[in-house]
Amino acid sequence: MQYRTLGKTGFNISELSLGTWQVGGKWGSGFDDKNADEILNAAIDAGVNFIDTADVYENGMSETAVGRVVRQRSERIYVATKCGRQINPHTNEGYQPEVLVKFVEDSLHRTGLECLDLIQLHCPPTEVYYRPEIFETFDRLKEQGKILHLGVSVEKVEQGLKAIEFPNVSTVQIIFNLFRQRPAELFFQEAKKRDVGIIVRVPLASGLLTGLYHENTTFEKDDHRHFNRDGAGFDKGETFSGVDYDLGLAAVSKLKALFPEEENLAPIALQWILTHPEVSCVIPGASKLAHLASNFSVYDRPALSSAQVSAMNAIYEEYIQPEVHHLW
Repeated sequence: MQYRTLGKTGFNISELSLGTWQVGGKWGSGFDDKNADEILNAAIDAGVNFIDTADVYENGMSETAVGRVVRQRSERIYVATKCGRQINPHTNEGYQPEVLVKFVEDSLHRTGLECLDLIQLHCPPTEVYYRPEIFETFDRLKEQGKILHLGVSVEKVEQGLKAIEFPNVSTVQIIFNLFRQRPAELFFQEAKKRDVGIIVRVPLASGLLTGLYHENTTFEKDDHRHFNRDGAGFDKGETFSGVDYDLGLAAVSKLKALFPEEENLAPIALQWILTHPEVSCVIPGASKLAHLASNFSVYDRPALSSAQVSAMNAIYEEYIQPEVHHLW
């Protein structure tokens, strides 16, 4: 495992960390505590020391599992969670200081931790980024010893740029992968200037970049890859990075031609992300131990050559960029 600094937090974290949206089960189809514990412990055994969760993942069960495992380990494990998506309807008006304080206290209770290493606003509406009182709320929580740092999880580059204008924002979690390259332009540059840590989510475009899907692949009805392709449940960009599924398959077929000896392209997609030094860590998810093994096989591969990276980028520029680059 290799480690990088998480911006101004100073945390020395595993560059391949763990996202826990679907830990303990498949998306939307139940939670298995035993499976979750096995995945979390295996990740830590492999050197992962940063775990990302949220209060809405499996109705709090993900947070509970993360806290349970972390409390049982002797290693220093950094726990990041999120708040805000419980607000229903999820509008600017629903974001109030007292509401967010209650969410933080609930997360502390579920995890059993005395202090959260990182609390992140969970993809709030754009208007929230123009309300200083929301961000100041977390200064008070820090003074009370309930959190160490504040971050934001964003949908759009513009939201990330606005968020880092607040000096107490230490990290930004953003979608970035071979099919979502816009953040590497202005946002990475500005985040580096302000020493803001960058946490990359959806690194495999909801599995599309593994190369294991095809036109006849089916997803369960509660899986966002089935119901959210047009944004029916939440931001469309969270599902397959907003890329049309058939278009994505066409681009992936070209990617396979670049690496004909590889059945699973996931490690290559993760390598591509890690070629960007501005990235603090990547948080691929795992619902089974095999997913962890796939992620960590990055370290068994030779480094990508500059020619390979250029060829991968050319696929993006031809197939994906015209359709999605300007949207997020």
